[in-house]
Parts: sequence; structure tokens; C-alpha cells
Amino acid sequence: MIDTHCHLADEVFEVDLDAVVGRARAAGLTSTICILAAGDQAETRRAERVRQLWPEAAFAVGVHPHQAHQCAGQAGRAESWIRQGVSEGRVCAVGEIGLDYHYDFSPRDVQQTVFAEQLHCARAMHLPVVIHTREADQDAFAMLVTEGAGVAGVFHCFTGGIARARRALDLGFHLSLAGIVTFPKAIELHEVAAFVPEDRLLIETDSPFLAPVPYRGKRNEPAWVVNVADRLATLRGVPRSAVLARTTENALQLFGAQAFARVDTPRASML
Repeated sequence: MIDTHCHLADEVFEVDLDAVVGRARAAGLTSTICILAAGDQAETRRAERVRQLWPEAAFAVGVHPHQAHQCAGQAGRAESWIRQGVSEGRVCAVGEIGLDYHYDFSPRDVQQTVFAEQLHCARAMHLPVVIHTREADQDAFAMLVTEGAGVAGVFHCFTGGIARARRALDLGFHLSLAGIVTFPKAIELHEVAAFVPEDRLLIETDSPFLAPVPYRGKRNEPAWVVNVADRLATLRGVPRSAVLARTTENALQLFGAQAFARVDTPRASML
């Protein structure tokens, strides 16, 4: 079982990271993908402890649209940060990257420029991408066609309906479902959960955010990806074991099995 998207290097896990990792292992997780904010040195330092406590963990690095303004007027900065992270050998994807027009913490034109640069970088480095898009579907899909042709990846924490799911699938992307699929009123997402082809399905927590039922409102953690799997099993009419086996296989195929191989030799830094 693999939680394909969490933020274990976030400062909220500093106090009890060892216990969080322990609970994940006890729940049956073999690995996770820890998302890192490119250029964030504090998070980079915390990522080292994640690696020490969970040697099988993989990482993704990217400039989130909220932080795209950090690269405004600095052509090549995002790519430089990503390449530096990848050089450490534990980065299996570029992400999370994309567009977010809900908060507009970064100007939209800057978001688009930085998104395009990272798509080009991922293609050049033969890495999949982890896509974040909120209230920006038209531009995000258009850019994936024009700037990201040939790039594989996943729409993380997918929350759209069938039509949006079809668009993502038609581009060759995977869909990753998180705790929201356990919410009783997420009817559209329940339909998507039953609709996604089994070879394009992934599971995640996006912890510390979006804890699933029955933990809703609490700090989320990787161990609770089991609750996501349980809900998917019900919605798809299959055993939990089938969901876990298939989503694990999909993660290994998309991100590369070598990304989750145990690493016992410490490295000085991620980025």
C-alpha cells in the first residue's frame, strides 16, 4: 500500500513524525511519496528526517502555484530547483505543480509561466508530474496539451465529476482520490470513484489536509489512506485487497519501482 501524496516534511509533523511513520507502517503502508516545495530549505531539512525514519519513502519536488511568485521574472529558477532535487536521486516526480485561481496567491500569468517551465523540465527529465488545479480547468488542460505533450502524471486529490475525469484520462493521466471521497455528500466524486479504470487509479491522503471519515477535522496522516481504500472498495464493489493491490501496482508503474526501494545511506540534503 502506497500513499502517493502527503506532506510529511511539513512543520506540523515535526513533533511526532516518528509516531506518524510508525502508525503508517502498522497500517500496512510500504511507502509514500512526500511532496516537497522547491526552494524551501526548511522543508528540505525536515525531509532528511523523513528519509531517516522511512527509508522506502520517495519524494516529489515542484513549485506549487501558490509559490509561483517566488519565480516571477526569474526564468529557469523553477527548473534549477527541480534539477537540484532530482540530482539527489530520490525524486520520482515533478510536483505538485499547476494552476490555482481560487486564492490567486500568485498572479495568473506567473502561475502559467512557472507551470509551463516545470512541464518542460519534467518532459526533458522523463519524470511524471503531480498536478494541482483549482478553478482553473480550462487553462490547465489547455497547457497540458500545448506545453505538456508527452508528459505522464496524476491529477492529485481529484475532486471533479465524470466529464473532467474523462478529460484527464484522455490525456493519459491517472486520477488520485483522497479523503474527500469518504464524505457522504461528495456524490459526484463517488460516481468518479466507480468510473475510473482500474489501471489509472491511485490513492492518497494529502496529509496533513483533508482527513477522511471518521477523522474529518483532525490532522490527516498517511495511515488513514486505508480509509480511502475502504471507501473505494465499497464504491467499486470489490474487496479492499483488490484496491490496495491495484493502486500499489499503478504507483510502481507510474513513478518507477526503484523510487520506493529502501535507501539506508543518508544524504546531506534533498535540494
